[in-house]
Amino acid sequence: MANLPMFLTIISFLPFLCYSSPENPTDRRILVVLDDIGLKSSHSIFFKSLQTRGLELDFKLADDPKISLQRFGQYLYDGLILFSPTTERFGGSLDLGAILDFVDSGHDLIITTDVSASGLIRSIATECGVDFDEDPSAMVIDHTSYAVSDTEGDHTLIASDDFIQSDVILGSTTIEAPVLYKGIGHSLNSANSLVLKVLSASPSAYSADPNSKLSSPPLLTGLAISLVSVVQARNNARIMISGSLEMFSNRLFRSGAQKAGSSNRYEKSGNEQFVTELSKWIFHERGHLKAANVRHHKVGETDEPAMYRINDDLEYSVEIHEWSGKSWEPYVSNDVQIQFYMMSPYVLKTLSSDQKVLSFSMNMCM
Repeated sequence: MANLPMFLTIISFLPFLCYSSPENPTDRRILVVLDDIGLKSSHSIFFKSLQTRGLELDFKLADDPKISLQRFGQYLYDGLILFSPTTERFGGSLDLGAILDFVDSGHDLIITTDVSASGLIRSIATECGVDFDEDPSAMVIDHTSYAVSDTEGDHTLIASDDFIQSDVILGSTTIEAPVLYKGIGHSLNSANSLVLKVLSASPSAYSADPNSKLSSPPLLTGLAISLVSVVQARNNARIMISGSLEMFSNRLFRSGAQKAGSSNRYEKSGNEQFVTELSKWIFHERGHLKAANVRHHKVGETDEPAMYRINDDLEYSVEIHEWSGKSWEPYVSNDVQIQFYMMSPYVLKTLSSDQKVLSFSMNMCM
C-alpha cells in the first residue's frame, strides 16, 4: 500500500492552514508605491491606521530607480500596496513578473486604481483573477443607488452597502453606513474559484462613459459588477483589488453619506471602517491560523508509521490557533476536515474538538 499524505481543508471564508507562522503576524513591513507624492497626505488616515496597528510602511514613488522587492534573493517586504493607477512602468526592478513572483511567494498585495488605470495595472489585476471594464473611459454609474449630494452630478459617486457576509473578512461589527465609491468596476474570472466579491454594485448599476450617451447596452451591469474583491491564494497570500483609489481618501472617509431613496443620513461614511477591517484581513491581523502538535498513529501505538494500510485503525490530532490581533488563541470549529489521499481522495473526515485539540479516530477500510 502506498503512503497516504494528509491535507487539511478549512471550510467557509477562512484562510488556508499554515504549518509555520511568524510569532506576531502584525510585525510586517509594507512597501507603498505611489504615482503622486500628494497621495501620502490626501490618504493619510488610511496609512496612519496601518502604522498605528504596528505595520511599518516604506513609501516609494512609482518611478524610483532603486525600487525593489528583494535584495540578494531575500524579500524586503511582507506586503505591497499599489496606489499608482497611472503608472505604465515602474522604476528599478519592479515589474509585472516581480509582483506576481512576490504573491507566489506568499506575500500580500493591495491594488487600487481609477478611471485612469494603466495597461500595467490592468494586467496585474487580470493575473489576480479580475477583469476591469475594457472601456478606458468607463466608470460605475448608478441612477438608483447613488450618493445624495448638494449637486445632482452624473451619479458616478455611488453609495454601496452590499457587503460580503463574513465576520472573518470584515469583522464582527456591522458596517451601518454605506461606502462611498467613485471609480471603475470589474468582473470576476469564472475560472478562478479563489476570488470573492467583498463590495458589490447594485442591480441598477452599469459601467459606461459618463460623458457619452449610450449607443449600445453596456457589457458590465448590475450584480456582475464587483467594486472591491479579494483573493485568498493557496499559499496564504492575500490580495485586495479596488477600482476606486478615492475610496481610501481622507475626503470620503470624513464625508457624510446618504443613499438615494433612503431617509437614513449618516454623519460619516462607512469607508474608514470598511477599509480598516478589510486591511486587517489582508495583512493577516485577523483570520490567520496556524497548526501545531500534529500527531497521527495507529490505535494503541504512539509512533507515527511510514504508511497506513486498509483496515488500520488510527488516531489523528492537531492543535489549531487563531491570531486574535494580540495573541494566539485556540481555534474552535466544527467544520475542520482532514482528507487522506492516495491516487485520489480516499477518506474525508470532520474533526471533533475539546475546545483545544481537534481530533478523530477511524478505520482505514473503504
